[in-house]
Amino acid sequence: MVRGDITRQPVDAVVTAANARLVGGGGVDGAVHAAAGPQLLATLREGWPDGCGTGAAVATPAYGLAPVQWVIHAVGPVWRGGGHGEPAQLASAYTEALARADDVGARSVAFPAISTGVYGYPKEEAARIAIRALQSAETAVEQALLVAYDDAARERYDRLLAG
Repeated sequence: MVRGDITRQPVDAVVTAANARLVGGGGVDGAVHAAAGPQLLATLREGWPDGCGTGAAVATPAYGLAPVQWVIHAVGPVWRGGGHGEPAQLASAYTEALARADDVGARSVAFPAISTGVYGYPKEEAARIAIRALQSAETAVEQALLVAYDDAARERYDRLLAG
């Protein structure tokens, strides 16, 4: 776990909290797209014109996000109260991101708090799911880095990782 800007992490791959249409957006996805440059969106439009399902992920080159080599676009669920499969979908977004990292040979991956921005997932529950999914996944990834954007997220991760 580290506090900072996910676009500045020295890792092989950065995960972005993508929307299902894979067209960029606000928050972490907007920051990743801005750092990577317009080739990122062009690649997504060409390779995945129909987007990506909730709980799934796709990998693209990172373009201007160097030294990062890959961007993994993970689609988390919109929070609808928790009774519509959101926990399983969120866990799947993390494990599918690791699977795409394995596909491209990435050994270090930085993760944001998927679905906790405009998608409204409760932050504490999302952090628990993220940690559990990353710790239990079978992967060749050697370092899965949770990137906390602010002090509150850092404290939440610290507390959950210590417990």
